[in-house]
Amino acid sequence: MNAIDRLGRRLLFTFDPETAHGLSIKALKCGLPVVAKPPVDHRLRVQICGLDFPNPLGMAAGYDKNGEVPDALLGLGFGFAEIGSVTPLPQPGNPKPRIFRLTKDEAVINRLGFNNEGHVRCEERLAARAGRPGVVGVNIGANKDSADRIADYELGVKRFARHASYLTVNISSPNTPGLRNMQARAELAELLSRITAARAALPDGAGRKTPLFLKIAPDLAEAELQDIAAEVADKAVDGVIVSNTTISRPNLQPSAFLGEAGGLSGKPLFERSTTVLAKMRRLVGPDLALIGVGGVDSAETALEKIRAGADLVQLYTGMIYAGPALPGRIVSEMARFAEREGLSSITSLRDSRLDQWAAKPL
Repeated sequence: MNAIDRLGRRLLFTFDPETAHGLSIKALKCGLPVVAKPPVDHRLRVQICGLDFPNPLGMAAGYDKNGEVPDALLGLGFGFAEIGSVTPLPQPGNPKPRIFRLTKDEAVINRLGFNNEGHVRCEERLAARAGRPGVVGVNIGANKDSADRIADYELGVKRFARHASYLTVNISSPNTPGLRNMQARAELAELLSRITAARAALPDGAGRKTPLFLKIAPDLAEAELQDIAAEVADKAVDGVIVSNTTISRPNLQPSAFLGEAGGLSGKPLFERSTTVLAKMRRLVGPDLALIGVGGVDSAETALEKIRAGADLVQLYTGMIYAGPALPGRIVSEMARFAEREGLSSITSLRDSRLDQWAAKPL
């Protein structure tokens, strides 16, 4: 971190985490902070699912929940940005406080609960940026009190397929009661059948070919991963995002917040999420798109996700601790790595440590 990043972190950390998050969104909306965007390097380009990513690093869902600053995020150096999770109806989420910093571990526990302004407001913002360049995905969720959660996902597909570069079906948040049950095979089969049918039924020009990704939890057993891989293949889903936050608490430093309920993100998630990523790559084969998330906070951790089987990687918590210059630094360091190693494309690194990661126990 440079002096400006350290000063910015010290200032933001004087506020509670949710207030600090809101201030960072406002800063991006105002064009601040000014961060040098890394130069485009053709060796970092990734092409999957008919999309052209200038580099493999993306902002994960959860930061820009309402689609307020996707272009500002791209301006920080990200190769793509994912907004959401967004639900059909606005909802406040869980009671505050609901975000907790585990500073010694550079981790966060959150139990936000899909707080967002709903489909209509988010769609208005996306429609207003129509025609702008850049890959912007939309992460769709279900309302907590919905009588038919699968119908909520169908609505998300119908509403956002025309606006999104890709759609992510998020059934892996631990903060909406019962949501993760949709990862079980029978429920997953129905969900994927209905949302792929909803996409196929869209008229021409309304997003019928928009890629569909499924975001899964890291807290899954091998048999559950096998079921998910089988259903993804059967329903022709375009990709899997591995993974969301964890409900486990692996080897954490003492903190007053260790007993807080919610999903853990940040550095402690790297090992588990990367292991699950590699096991999923083993199960789905070489052709399905995989996005690796969890504990990415440097070029080396981003590259290791690719070595373990990821086509693309995402981060969020890492930027809380390292500041807005982090994506630019990671992308620049990845370009230097490609130059140093004589790589014609960063994609050639994929799966180079797949065997080692896939062999790790869960």
